[in-house]
Amino acid sequence: MSLFIDYPDRRLNRLTTFFRLFIVIPIVWFAVILVNQIVLVLVACATLAWDAAGWRNEFLLAGFIAIPTVLMLLFRHKYPKWWFDWNLALTKFFARIWAYLCLLTDEFPSIDEEQSVHIEIPYPNAKDDLNRWLPMVKWLLATPHWIVLFFLYIGVLV
Repeated sequence: MSLFIDYPDRRLNRLTTFFRLFIVIPIVWFAVILVNQIVLVLVACATLAWDAAGWRNEFLLAGFIAIPTVLMLLFRHKYPKWWFDWNLALTKFFARIWAYLCLLTDEFPSIDEEQSVHIEIPYPNAKDDLNRWLPMVKWLLATPHWIVLFFLYIGVLV
């Protein structure tokens, strides 16, 4: 992975630098809504319902994208190109936002253009670069965490 940020060849605007935290609010809200909607729709598929006991969450299905990707990597030794491209585009978008917030560039972050922030991530060869059993190990290591969260959730409900 490589990250390059072009230094501007002009004098930076001090006024926009001063008000940058306020100027960036709309694009940060867009990024937060984008990521939260993806998590809700594609990963958790959560619904909020009101009943006599109050608000409750119902998790209908889990892992629309994550589980098939892991299973494809595990059994077919392939990493979906469309999933890699989506993650790469999202990474580039957040890098533009952070470069703007950290005063590395003076251009307002664009949704679809590369601008002055360049990220290069090579597409992995699933057979050579990725360990097919590593997702299973991660799931097994996450099991104690899920058990602790289960009891904490029961404690919150009681």
